[in-house]
Amino acid sequence: MMNMMNMMKQAQNIQKKLMEAQEELSNMNIPAEAGNGSVKVTCDGKGIFKSIKLSAEAINPDSPSSVSEDTIEMLEDLITTALNKAIEDSKKVMEEKMKSVTGGVNLPGLM
Repeated sequence: MMNMMNMMKQAQNIQKKLMEAQEELSNMNIPAEAGNGSVKVTCDGKGIFKSIKLSAEAINPDSPSSVSEDTIEMLEDLITTALNKAIEDSKKVMEEKMKSVTGGVNLPGLM
């Protein structure tokens, strides 16, 4: 009986640590850039896309001064929307696939 209680307590501690780690990962900002800094993106520690910043040079390298701030913002918004939609859709596909493998049993940390 005592062994079962210890196992349950250990499982609860592990679950608490997993939840804390998930929250910590969600709060991280991990930047990356390409094109000598002309494209900058940020994801959280779980790999979820958070933001993108484009320079005028990334959009029109031959004439960056012809690119307005409104155009840059519009492209950043469009890219952000498309990436977030793709991430959301891929999560749904993954969840369905995992449900088919696990028979609908929810395994914490798997999805």
